[in-house]
Amino acid sequence: MSIEKVALLAGVSKATVSRVLNAHPGVKADTRDRVLAAISASEYQPNLLARQLRTAQSHMLLVLISDITNPFCSRVVQGIEAEAEAQGYHILLCNSASQRRRESAWLGLLTGKVVDGVITMDAASTLQDIAALIGDAPWVQCAEYDPAIAASSVAIDNRGAARETVRYLAGKGRRRIGLVNSDMRYLYSHQREAGYREQLEQLGLPWRGVAYAEEISCEAGSQALRQLLQQPEPPDAVLAVSDVLAVGVVHAALEAGLRVPEDLAVVGFDGIPFTRSLNPPLTTVEQPMYQLGARSVQLLLQRIRRPTSPVVRDLLPWKRVERASS
Repeated sequence: MSIEKVALLAGVSKATVSRVLNAHPGVKADTRDRVLAAISASEYQPNLLARQLRTAQSHMLLVLISDITNPFCSRVVQGIEAEAEAQGYHILLCNSASQRRRESAWLGLLTGKVVDGVITMDAASTLQDIAALIGDAPWVQCAEYDPAIAASSVAIDNRGAARETVRYLAGKGRRRIGLVNSDMRYLYSHQREAGYREQLEQLGLPWRGVAYAEEISCEAGSQALRQLLQQPEPPDAVLAVSDVLAVGVVHAALEAGLRVPEDLAVVGFDGIPFTRSLNPPLTTVEQPMYQLGARSVQLLLQRIRRPTSPVVRDLLPWKRVERASS
């Protein structure tokens, strides 16, 4: 596709497209995003850019996430954007919905040097396919990572956080601790369930109850608790792997006539701000969401500036925020 057709698709002039291709600083962010989206959608490979930026940089970073509506993802992206801007970069955000065709189109921007590197938040199970598309380009895996891939990553100790939370609930006298988990394509789901099972085993608590939510939503969390309540002995505590799921757990508990936390203690995961305003306020494993995003940018720029820099596996600290739900 020609530069004229890209301009038509983006609703801008050819001169504006040219300025974007030459990484001109005077282009507004929303206009730049519109032009880059048109380039990606049309699979246009700008020869001018390839020629002029052969040794230069575009100062654009591609961010691939699977669900921008997830409050956890939104907060991480805020950290990515703030750190990128502080370093003189802009981000191009792709809400991929885990669609490989869509991700492939956006990753094509690496070939044309429209972006200098990529940050992914996709499920770990998809990252081998993405790795083939990214090739040797600078890449950082944020929150989700595949340790077999030679790309830096930043996350938290999910297994340790789950173990400590089960130990905390047991210390408050809970003996039937359930887990509301999510999509097992994600590494964090495996890690948090592993920590949950390990700690129950270590404490000698025989009761087990795991329900899998179909999506990260309040209704999915409610449905998961309803499944757990069908057991002959219902849980007296639940750890949910997401605050959003935990909110659904609380709603379903109240609908079932249970008191929270007297009959059912509930702990979430992430530290989403609105959980402070719930009734009762939610105890949660707080992740440093903003810092995860900012650190991802730092690691990516390290690789962009020094391509031979070593792979880094960062684990940022988490903390338990105890509130009335437990």
